[in-house]
Amino acid sequence: MKRLLCLFIGIAILFTGCTPSQKAQIGSLEQLEQPEHQENVGKLEQSEQEIQSENREQSDESGLYKTLLSPDNELSIVRKPSAADYSFINPGKMIELPSGMRQGDFRSSDLSELDLEEKFEDLINADFDSKTKWPEKLPDGFDPELIMELGKNPGLGVRELHDKGITGKGIGIAIIDQGLLVDHVEYKDQLKLYEEIHCSDDVAMMHGPAVASIAVGKTVGVSPEADLYYIAETHGVFKQGEFEWDLTWLAKSIDRIVEINRILPEGEKIRVISISLGIGGGMNGYEKALESVEKAKQEGIYTVYVGSNPFMGLGREPLENADDINSYSKGKFWSSNGYSYNNDELLIPMDSRCTASPTGENDYVFYREGGMSWSVPYVAGLYALACQVNPDTTPEIFWKEALSTGETVSVNNEDKLGKIVNPTKLIDRIEELK
Repeated sequence: MKRLLCLFIGIAILFTGCTPSQKAQIGSLEQLEQPEHQENVGKLEQSEQEIQSENREQSDESGLYKTLLSPDNELSIVRKPSAADYSFINPGKMIELPSGMRQGDFRSSDLSELDLEEKFEDLINADFDSKTKWPEKLPDGFDPELIMELGKNPGLGVRELHDKGITGKGIGIAIIDQGLLVDHVEYKDQLKLYEEIHCSDDVAMMHGPAVASIAVGKTVGVSPEADLYYIAETHGVFKQGEFEWDLTWLAKSIDRIVEINRILPEGEKIRVISISLGIGGGMNGYEKALESVEKAKQEGIYTVYVGSNPFMGLGREPLENADDINSYSKGKFWSSNGYSYNNDELLIPMDSRCTASPTGENDYVFYREGGMSWSVPYVAGLYALACQVNPDTTPEIFWKEALSTGETVSVNNEDKLGKIVNPTKLIDRIEELK
């Protein structure tokens, strides 16, 4: 039997005036995983898949993709994917830092024997997690625990809303994404359903725990008491070293959420679906996916995905206060690539986030540079808060008020950055409309 590998496959999705290729070539780990290789033409989204064995893409499709639904439409956790092992990223004890990389990846890595006292810039721009082993001496000002705690805060006053009891309680959020570590402490108590539809993931993936915790996490989430309904799904098939998109399975997953919602009692309905994916016109199954989005809308369920509405991701330095609007800047992945931003999109926190990690039920991971995937569940969480204070909230009302209450700040005393979402003003305004 061939030994198991954990390889990330990053697939960039171009949309809004751009047509994505039907097939995405599988490249090297460094090329595909690192955010600096995300392209942006108009807007960009990155989705990761994981190949579990060396011969996986040669496997028979019937054995590669799983569909597991709750029996008799009773809400259940149909499977518990095992935790991921990221020790392959930097095997053994590291003897030096990688050179020539803008952003280091030190997740589950052993840096304990390195001299890092003069390496502040290398570390402050790196990803790391609860399993990262640090040397006794670190650069002045670099505090991994502090950075992770700051990164858990959704920011911009969201926790003030929580203190007022505005937590998403009684509102259902559905997520369609990759395999989930279902027992993570951030969301296991909120998780009401875990199913799989055409899912190729054997173990928990990095994406699923991250988006789930951003939406409903107890300490990380925007809407920490919302109910979570989760479907793990693969948006296509692996064929001969390539990934071929097929959104038919995404459409089936949306339809399944609508079906589940119909059996939920009043006062516990699903109000929003979070899909961290750009849905582009060049993808197989595109029309079916949009038809399912419309069906969900007719049932009172709003579907937010990359490109569904005018929003973009914000940057933040790791040691800056997430509640201070002046801590934010253009998102890291689009700030220097010529992206034309005209202050007509709502800006949502994205970079320097600490989320649930797939490596263990109590593990966390800090991502220095985010993608639009992190902004989507944030929007879904905000929508759930709005639905809690005003059950008559619609996507149209939400976006009108989100844009009208957004804030603009000066950057470097010159550029204007806005509109940055103002969660407290937004929720106050939504409540006033009752």
